[in-house]
Amino acid sequence: MLGVESATSVTDVAHYRLTEYLREEGCLADLRFNTQIQSLALAFLPVAPEGRSPILAAVNRNGQLPVPVWVTRRTAGVRHIRDLQGRDLATVAGTDPLGAGLPLAALKEQGFMPGAEQLYEAGDYSSALGLLLHNNTHAAVSELGFVRPFLAGNNLLVSWQGRPIEAAGWYRQAGWGQAAMVCERALLSLQREDDSQTFVIFPEWVFGFALPDKQFSEDSVQ
Repeated sequence: MLGVESATSVTDVAHYRLTEYLREEGCLADLRFNTQIQSLALAFLPVAPEGRSPILAAVNRNGQLPVPVWVTRRTAGVRHIRDLQGRDLATVAGTDPLGAGLPLAALKEQGFMPGAEQLYEAGDYSSALGLLLHNNTHAAVSELGFVRPFLAGNNLLVSWQGRPIEAAGWYRQAGWGQAAMVCERALLSLQREDDSQTFVIFPEWVFGFALPDKQFSEDSVQ
């Protein structure tokens, strides 16, 4: 059994397509969503369990670990994260730490936290960006690799970026056995550009998966 803590409640198409893909690759998986049953062999989780690393890390469109960011319009007068104090902000619902937890923690480190009336919770990263582009908010959370293609054409800039984070990914569970390795190899080859309908169950910045020891983020050394 494979489990997915899904980023959406609309899972039927993704369930079918991912199950069929895995079968074609020799992985006879029983795919379950949002379950904690003990018999799971592998589980996709958006947050790393304490003290554990994923067997396959989720990576962004550049094949790198994700980087949380705050994005603003160039005309908004926001040049530093401190300038977000008192502003309306768009976050992303769910447990993905890039969607709210990490960006809000960065604000707290600056000595302030927005009130509930200042936060607009979107369903995904595109929607959060849409709130910003339509002037409903002054800033939006995002992931650096995901948002980079939209910056120049929409007169946006990154006003804060955090460190690359290894969090979302596939984790071995209590029901894991050698037979699950074929599933791991299949998931390693899965890419958003090959089947975007399958990837609706993952956070929107996830473009594929990679072995953790193969990761390198150019942003971590810039």
